[in-house]
Order: sequence, then C-alpha cells, then structure tokens
Amino acid sequence: MIKINNYFFLIIFSFFLIFFFHTNTRANENLHFLSLKNEKVNLRQGPSFDHPIILIYKKKYLPLIILDKSDVWRKIQDFENNSGWIHISQLSKKKSAINIKKNSIIYKKSIIYSKPIAKLEVGRLLLIKKCKNEWCKVSTDNYIGWVFKNSLWGKIN
Repeated sequence: MIKINNYFFLIIFSFFLIFFFHTNTRANENLHFLSLKNEKVNLRQGPSFDHPIILIYKKKYLPLIILDKSDVWRKIQDFENNSGWIHISQLSKKKSAINIKKNSIIYKKSIIYSKPIAKLEVGRLLLIKKCKNEWCKVSTDNYIGWVFKNSLWGKIN
C-alpha cells in the first residue's frame, strides 16, 4: 500500500512540475520586453524627473518587462523584481535575456547532442540572435551558440 501511495505522489508531483514550467514559459512569451539602451540608466520612483532615483542600472541591454505607461515614461520590472519608472529615451527594442538556470550550457548547434561551448552562470546577460522551437541562438563575450529557451528570462520572441 505504501509503494502505491509513493508512486501516486510521484505521478501527481511530476504533472504539477510539467504544468508549472510549461505555464511559466508561455507566460514569458506574452509579456512585453524592452532593454536598456545605455550603459547607465536611472530607475525612478515615479514617472517624471522630479521623482527620486531609486536605482542606477549599469548594464546596457538589460531586459525589462513593461508594466505600465505614462506619457514618455515606462514602468518596468527587472529579473530581480526591482520596479520603477524609466524615460523611453533610455529603452531599446534590442532582444536580450538573462540566464536564470544554474549550469546552463551554450551549445554549438540547436540539438542536445551538440558540442558544449560554454557554461553560463546565473544572471549572465545574453543578446538574442534568433529563437526556434525550444532553442535561442545567443551571444555573450566571445561565445555564440544555442541555449534552451527555458533557461532565459527576457525577450525571446
């Protein structure tokens, strides 16, 4: 009886994980992303230059989710859940993403049996060249290759 309960629990837990990760990946595809246009960008508490700066980003092409609009200002959220307002002149449509999975690998080709090129640390900024199926072609520093989409947070479509 205990073996049956353990198997039943494993099956239910597996379905939960599959549903959660599938839903999470789909949700990422429907969000509107932009990236930082400049090397240094101020995040403000409200939608004007009169509002105080709450954070200074120092990472060109950092991907951001657009949450709201107010005239020439966009309310954003980053992958660490910081949120605030940025002037649209500081935002770009350049496709980028952040690696969010430990031990992600850049492969030479978009197949799992391809040669590994590099191992990515969590938080690594990647520029997106193109995406197909569950893979994205990315570049970072001296590496260009393919990464699984589910390892990325950002504009992948």
